[in-house]
Amino acid sequence: MKRILYAGSFDPITNGHMDIINRAARLGETLVVGVIQNPSKKSFFSLEERKELARRCTAHLPNVEVDCFSGLLARYVKEHNIDTVVRGLRATMDFESEIQMAQMNARLYGEGVETIFLMTSPDYSFVSSSMVKEVFLLDGDINGLVPEPVLQGLNDKVKSGLGGDKK
Repeated sequence: MKRILYAGSFDPITNGHMDIINRAARLGETLVVGVIQNPSKKSFFSLEERKELARRCTAHLPNVEVDCFSGLLARYVKEHNIDTVVRGLRATMDFESEIQMAQMNARLYGEGVETIFLMTSPDYSFVSSSMVKEVFLLDGDINGLVPEPVLQGLNDKVKSGLGGDKK
């Protein structure tokens, strides 16, 4: 059974992420969307909120599982019998850091695990989670940049007073 992992902070998941997820889901029997808890980043959404948003955004894909983890990606790959790791590239600036990370992870994985890079659609190559949050909090229009569950989640978070200073 070919198991593929696409991991990221997904804070929040964007249509660029969804482009990669939709395409990666066709490459294997199971795609695991791994929501990473990165202790060096302050997240807008909690780990559980990000996991739930990813689950809602991928509900239309029957072979997608959503999980969350912290620590080394290579450890998760080994513990969960992942065959392939997918990484998304938006622009050439992503490539340099992604290739270094992929080479380090390849050393840590050992034999039998491949990393493949998928280019994000040009429609979303400029989109990042941090940019989406900034535009949203400054009352800009992010329609078409995030899936509907994320837009609702952002609005709910701000209305509850937990998500920033949007007026």
